[in-house]
Amino acid sequence: MSKIKPSKGAPYARILGVGGYRPTRVVPNEVILETIDSSDEWIRSRSGIETRHWASDEETVAAMSIEASGKAIADAGISAEQIGGVIVSTVSHFKQTPAVATEIADKLGTNKAAAFDISAGCAGFGYGLTLAKGMVVEGSAEYVLVIGVERLSDLTDLEDRATAFLFGDGAGAVVVGPSKEPAIGPTVWGSEGDKSETIKQTVPWTEYDSTGKFPAITQEGQAVFRWAVFEMAKVAKEALDVAGITADELDVFIPHQANERIIDSMVKTLKLPESVTVARDVRTTGNTSAASIPLAMERLLATGEAKSGDTALVIGFGAGLVYAATVVTLP
Repeated sequence: MSKIKPSKGAPYARILGVGGYRPTRVVPNEVILETIDSSDEWIRSRSGIETRHWASDEETVAAMSIEASGKAIADAGISAEQIGGVIVSTVSHFKQTPAVATEIADKLGTNKAAAFDISAGCAGFGYGLTLAKGMVVEGSAEYVLVIGVERLSDLTDLEDRATAFLFGDGAGAVVVGPSKEPAIGPTVWGSEGDKSETIKQTVPWTEYDSTGKFPAITQEGQAVFRWAVFEMAKVAKEALDVAGITADELDVFIPHQANERIIDSMVKTLKLPESVTVARDVRTTGNTSAASIPLAMERLLATGEAKSGDTALVIGFGAGLVYAATVVTLP
């Protein structure tokens, strides 16, 4: 007979609060056109993007995360001292160690919260949300802060016509805590490493000196588009199925804000009714990778396009290739 006591956590977990931070500088397509041969019409038709936000030197990964997290904690109605875990998803914190999560946990005023970073690209928020749910239900933390944050302007090749217009900066955060009823569904997640070359950093950090060019993110646009539209629609449908939710019962759809054409195609493939509110934060925020879903969620709630208690399907997908989808009740 085992001598180990069973874990005592909450029966279920839910998102209790959400917060976002967008850098003060707004960058229109005209600025991007200074370095690539394209047009505003082409960028909008291919991506839906009109503007994006770029961070200043002071708007670091940690600084943006702290701003977004403070809003999420206040929205959840708890104090920072009650946070037992801090999970940060990012690919643009350039120190391999220590994890930026530890700095954020300290500056927020948590009581020595467990803190760590994860690297799951644009699916990172979904990965972090799943880990947070497990921590709350298992009992290792009562409240967990999940942050998606990026400074992708640091990893953008402004001369690459295929990607220069895509990326933006920002941070989104949610507080996950105990619930008496299911409010975060089962996660459908995975990876397809055989397609890892379709979205990647141009060169490893170890080769930076020999190339003389700072690493940037590059992608095979058409291959990514096809994968996202067809394969990720299947994943989204599976997430609905395992949550026991039909498309007609869904209130909100919050996909990763990669490209509006991808979003439109997924809506069509999933046959979502017109009553479903669809996040289109990509138009003014661009692709912020791990930050895109919580930023889009925060905006929908702030504008009243979505409301507390709505049932939302969230799905992230990107470099790896990795993906994560789940159904949640909005805070």
